[in-house]
Amino acid sequence: MEGLSRGLSHLFMTMFLYEFSASMVIPAITDVTMSALCPGQDECSLAIYLTGIQQATIGLGTLVVMPMLGNLSDVYGRKVFITVPMCLSIIPSGILAYKRTTKFFYAYYVLRTLIAMFCEGSVQCLSLAYVADNVAGSRRAGVFGMLTGIGSCAFVCGNIAARFLSTPSTFQVSAAVAVLAMLYMRIFLPESVVPENVALRSKLMGTEDLTADSSREKQFFKGIPSLDDMASLLRTSSIFSQAAVVAFFDNFGEVGLQTSLLYYLKARFHFNKDQFADLMVIAGIAGTASQLLLMPMLVHVVGEEKLLSIGLFFGCAHVFLYSIAWSSWVPYAAAMLIIVTVFSQPCLRSIISQQVGPSEQGKAQGCISGICSFAKVISPLAFSPLTALFLSKEAPFHFPGFGIMCAGLASMIALIQSIMIRQALPPSNQASNYITVVA
Repeated sequence: MEGLSRGLSHLFMTMFLYEFSASMVIPAITDVTMSALCPGQDECSLAIYLTGIQQATIGLGTLVVMPMLGNLSDVYGRKVFITVPMCLSIIPSGILAYKRTTKFFYAYYVLRTLIAMFCEGSVQCLSLAYVADNVAGSRRAGVFGMLTGIGSCAFVCGNIAARFLSTPSTFQVSAAVAVLAMLYMRIFLPESVVPENVALRSKLMGTEDLTADSSREKQFFKGIPSLDDMASLLRTSSIFSQAAVVAFFDNFGEVGLQTSLLYYLKARFHFNKDQFADLMVIAGIAGTASQLLLMPMLVHVVGEEKLLSIGLFFGCAHVFLYSIAWSSWVPYAAAMLIIVTVFSQPCLRSIISQQVGPSEQGKAQGCISGICSFAKVISPLAFSPLTALFLSKEAPFHFPGFGIMCAGLASMIALIQSIMIRQALPPSNQASNYITVVA
């Protein structure tokens, strides 16, 4: 990370702690859900449906909130809008840290859904905008890869911790680390660069005490994007609109996989918390090594557009291999393909960031995150019933992984669209390659 600003170093540490806290609960939550809803069973349609409803509801909320947060962060800075979701994310883990009975599970379910409607993915989205503020366009893909690699490293560490902790301790440690992440961010992370015209407006507003509140309110509502604003942003370049299509179908397939996979593995091979953790550790180690070591080198040799397509191709193979798993070792082999599939998201976000100027990074990343959220609304509604049907005795034919294979077909559409993305320079004479700022 030589040559990176001090602010980025603190951002990486913040993201590590935040992702560590979030990833710890993933292996345990399936067992907690099954124990609360269907005690003693390996198949539970209610759990699958509730998970799908939760994912769709969260996606609907973030569809509205994410573009707004991205746009407002261009005006008021990134740090204040990172603080809110980090604070609220402490509450759900705290509930299950206290007790995991059916009543407490439903309390967790409702609060987790409501909080995630406003906060899901916002920390990651604003972190990408923070990086774009501080890194020149030609280096962004590599640094985006580093940021995602830090998240993968935290994912590995969180799952290793979950592997050796009891279920109550897992949620207790998760809540404690979430508090630590929030405090570290508030103390050490400097505010990102604010565009000069916004800073000037802030100074002018400060000189007019009588109209300051009114001006601030007008500026706030001006920062909330309309559908016309998002449509206009999508029309800024053909590359941006093509990348939006890739983002939609990639997330549509990815959420379909996430919604179904753990319940599929539990029903098919009787996986439990420890085996889920082992699987995630393998995937996390592969992703971390790839993003921190391979991607910074390959992106300069191959290019972002080609690396995006390569990542999506192996992403399709990764999903299809899960769907036809014939033995309990096959999911572990499929997880190893993460070493290549992780290229897609950093490359996609870098391509997007280079299509807009410095003062629109939050808006652009928020717009794409909103499109991804729309995919998260639709995907569970399609794949949850499909997964529940093919894992039940009423399946029209015996193919437990059929729902997952359909998710792979959605990822294939993203792959085909990514091949059509041609290399293009950023607008306004490469305006994104402005300067690397040392905070």
